[in-house]
Amino acid sequence: MSDASTATIRQSEADHFGKLASEWWDPKGSSAMLHKLNPVRLQFIREAIDLHWACDPREPRPLKGRHALDIGCGAGLLCEPLARLGAEVTGVDAAEENIAAARDHASKMGLSIDYRAGEIGKAGLGTFDLVTCLEVVEHVADKTAFLAQAAACLAPGRLMIVSTPNRTAQSRLLMVGAAEAIGAIPRGTHDWEDFVTPEELGELLETVGMSMDEPKGIAFAPSKGLHLSDDLSLNYIATARTNR
Repeated sequence: MSDASTATIRQSEADHFGKLASEWWDPKGSSAMLHKLNPVRLQFIREAIDLHWACDPREPRPLKGRHALDIGCGAGLLCEPLARLGAEVTGVDAAEENIAAARDHASKMGLSIDYRAGEIGKAGLGTFDLVTCLEVVEHVADKTAFLAQAAACLAPGRLMIVSTPNRTAQSRLLMVGAAEAIGAIPRGTHDWEDFVTPEELGELLETVGMSMDEPKGIAFAPSKGLHLSDDLSLNYIATARTNR
């Protein structure tokens, strides 16, 4: 198994996303698709939190007293909602520019979030109740090392949530071809060959001592927009837990 010293950051990816930092919080900017995706991901996350910790769905701060880590946090689109759900949040990203934008926005929102730039395996982060890595696995240099380092940040019996595009003909056509061609996703964001199927992700997680639950698809329909679905062909999200 890869250890914490293994580099997972692909510098070209960090540079690409760092250049988008100033627009990250603009719902009509280069991160517009993430703004549309975020409510769908948050719906899944809230349901997973309620199920895992037997929370009342009406409770506004189900993560109060818990520590959450968002890996590949960008400028904080997920960190801020997690903080509002009551968590003490740490966000880590490969791009210094994203971390600067995240700190600035959190300060304006009156939120206290610990943001750090760099490799998660070298950050000495400790362990967390909730670890999220959404739309990140497809961008790292070493998937096994990345997931091993993410798993090492999860306390035993706690919850990890992972989302990533599926490697299918549909995702190649729509997410890489059409979406980047029309500017819905910035050009160069995705390399289809780096997409991971649910079966592959499950095997990778098993390799690092985790078990993945049944994934849920994130699909698109003109009548619904992006939504949770049984259709895994474009993108999917899943919970995972340590086997220790």
